[in-house]
Amino acid sequence: MHDYEVSGRLASFADVLAGELHKTWISTHHTTAHKDDLAALTERIWDMDQIAAALAQHPLRQAAVLTRQDGAQLIVLDRNDDDLGGFLIAALAPRDLPDEAYRGVREPDGIDVGDDPFLSAALVTDDLLVRYEAALAQVRHNATHPSPTPGTARASHSEAVVLAWQPDGALATARVSDTTADVLVANGFVHDERTGGYRLSGDDSAAQARSVRAAGEQLDAKGITVTLQHRTARSAPGVTAAKAAPLPSAPARMR
Repeated sequence: MHDYEVSGRLASFADVLAGELHKTWISTHHTTAHKDDLAALTERIWDMDQIAAALAQHPLRQAAVLTRQDGAQLIVLDRNDDDLGGFLIAALAPRDLPDEAYRGVREPDGIDVGDDPFLSAALVTDDLLVRYEAALAQVRHNATHPSPTPGTARASHSEAVVLAWQPDGALATARVSDTTADVLVANGFVHDERTGGYRLSGDDSAAQARSVRAAGEQLDAKGITVTLQHRTARSAPGVTAAKAAPLPSAPARMR
């Protein structure tokens, strides 16, 4: 397939995808005519899984960047596989935050989608954006609340909460302190009598993302760290499982 055919296919897919996502997104196409832009985008791709592996094999030659009104950004890449077609979609790390803010934050690894932008929009909303919003909340908090340096007082509360993805799309915790439980319940989590932990339904992914972000910010303010455990078993129609691949040649500064 000629480069201009691939370029047009990617740009068209990204334009339709942007129009299908919740809120207002603008799609911008980048090609090898803007090599510096592509290099800068490569450094900001927030993934250490299949997108990083793909870039290690196929350096970025074109991309579409989707930008939301609040500054959130996604990047759409060609999958570089004539047999499968489709695209790779990942989050872009914010440009204005220090590297230290990303310490200990799980990357909201990208997803692999087919050629249907309408189905892909649902997958982005239900999967990638949920993890992206949670990771954004964490790094933004880290940027405004730097970790104490040696010799300074540490936070008095050392509790860490892990939100784990469930097969049905819900998020669940193990047992937590009363302080944490109060925050979780106030943001839509429900006590699970069977496990003693708390669950947040995934029936409404947008509401789930808002609840996770609000709970994360409120817990962070109390000195309680929150980690979103990357889903490993759940899959969705049109999403292929990530292939394990060594990453020694992935971009050095990739988040």
